[in-house]
Amino acid sequence: MVTTLKLPGPVARSIIERDRAVISASYPRAYPFVMDHGKGCEVWDVDGNRFLDFAAGIAVVSTGHSHPKVVKAIQDQAERFIHISSDYYHEKWVQLGERLHQIAPFEEPASSFMTNSGTESVEAAIKLARYHTGRSQFIGFLGGFHGRTMGALAFTASKNHYHKGFFPLMNGVVHVPFPDPYHPFLLGKPGEPYGETVVRYIEEQVLGKVIPADEVAGVLVEPVQGEGGYIVPAEGFFPALRELCDRHGILLIVDEVQSGMGRTGKWWAIENFGVEPDIVCAAKGIASGVPLGAMVARRRIMNWPKGSHGNTYGGNPLACAAALATIELIEENYLENATRVGALARERLEAISARHPSIGQVRGLGLMLGVEFVKDLQTREPDEHLRDQVVDLAFERGLLLLGCGKSVVRISPPLCVSAAEIEEGLEIFEEAVRLAEEYVRTPAA
Repeated sequence: MVTTLKLPGPVARSIIERDRAVISASYPRAYPFVMDHGKGCEVWDVDGNRFLDFAAGIAVVSTGHSHPKVVKAIQDQAERFIHISSDYYHEKWVQLGERLHQIAPFEEPASSFMTNSGTESVEAAIKLARYHTGRSQFIGFLGGFHGRTMGALAFTASKNHYHKGFFPLMNGVVHVPFPDPYHPFLLGKPGEPYGETVVRYIEEQVLGKVIPADEVAGVLVEPVQGEGGYIVPAEGFFPALRELCDRHGILLIVDEVQSGMGRTGKWWAIENFGVEPDIVCAAKGIASGVPLGAMVARRRIMNWPKGSHGNTYGGNPLACAAALATIELIEENYLENATRVGALARERLEAISARHPSIGQVRGLGLMLGVEFVKDLQTREPDEHLRDQVVDLAFERGLLLLGCGKSVVRISPPLCVSAAEIEEGLEIFEEAVRLAEEYVRTPAA
């Protein structure tokens, strides 16, 4: 039985009012949830209401909220020292670099530059690509999200309001369509896989008419688009893109900020497509919620000299300790769990989809699943209003969800989520879908 909560409660309302007085209005807030504490996939608000968290802090709390092993690692490190700056050395930093070398998605030795966030990892990758190649131009993808700092923002192309008020952006970025198989944009040749069509467009139209290939430093791409709609690229895309980059000496940079660290059932989403990148941008799930990112590159590429790039907090000992515990937990338990429970979630979502005409497509890998809502199954016209209703109705019944793309709900719980929690959460989800569909069908009074 799905029950409706009285939200927000009085304590939450009070805190939200205080927030309005002192916190920047630029932060997007999904709904009035004010967290008090969490354990695993469960969270409680300040009024004592329990929720299942199928957003995981935007795919950040990979091992669940306050996993005891991660908490202990942070506590132990905090008792020793909290900060020393990147002007010196400490062992946890080196250990994390060694672990990232072990799990890097390429055969060559790896070097890492530690950051504090995903956008910093992208900024580092942009700088390294320019330095290593001596080239200045890049190719990005429509629908991509790579962050909001000025370099990363130039690649971000998921919503135009991210750019509004901030022009001119960093120059040197040309955007091309992402190979979305549900909403194909380009016309391919007969029998040509759509992923290959997109790469041919890059070759013939962008490199052939806009930018000489020998001026392009890198291609920056999400192996599975996150904010753009949890889109898995069309068949043939990554092998063709890798071949194109190799032929022209262009670096393949993958943004794994949301899709990495076991989210798809493999360490990195790119591993699902059988190609190796040159640079990987990581963050979000790498340290279970402690701010940390990493730009991981083939060692031969990371040839910039001392002082070329740096930061104060990169390699912070608390964050490194949390990351080491996180990586160990993912390796021992949660990679397999993401595959197994992700398959169960996908199966349940497909069954829900069959019962609800508002659902156009269920897609994704592992525990990075997207449900796209449409006005019509034939035209596939996105239904953003219904999607937003589903998110709000689920919140009112104890399930935290987040939207992405034009009309997609993402299902991205912590990687520790159990089969029972998937069943409970998707029962609430289907109830929210049913109610949203009823509201849409009921004529206005």
